Amino acid sequence: MTTANILSVEKQGRHRYFKFANDEVAQVIESMASLIPLNKEYKKIKVSKLNDFTYARTCYDHLAGNVGVRITNSLIENKIIEISDKDYKVTKSGKKWFHRIDLNIDIIKLKKRSFAHQCLDWSERKHHIAGALGASLLEKMIEKDWMRKKPSSRELTITSNGKVELKNRLNLEI
Repeated sequence: MTTANILSVEKQGRHRYFKFANDEVAQVIESMASLIPLNKEYKKIKVSKLNDFTYARTCYDHLAGNVGVRITNSLIENKIIEISDKDYKVTKSGKKWFHRIDLNIDIIKLKKRSFAHQCLDWSERKHHIAGALGASLLEKMIEKDWMRKKPSSRELTITSNGKVELKNRLNLEI
């Protein structure tokens, strides 16, 4: 199906995520699915419920969950970062934005790891920002008390200060 350009595969670590190759394939599948009559035995696909863990957590050393995806989307919408293939690039205005929260993009780029790449969030099924930039951003948010790590957990708590800062800096309601 991948060679026929019906599905595409995204590799992330040891996991493989399959999706429709393009919008046209998705529309054809949706059209065919609409012909299937629903009956008692039809089972709806279960979607992860939003709880503390799926709301805000770490994914390795960067922010994930609903909040991680929303912050990433807000960074894109505010033209602070932009998508470049499977990576993110910081824009000129983005460099100034990161500087205002005490993150030096030039220093972060010198780290011996991926600068900023897309990481597929299992609970949201959307990407959040990973790599040196994602890790530095989370570290800075914790340092500035926008977020706090829950002891012995990957869960994060967004502080009232963090809610105000995210609203002011990204126009993001958390």
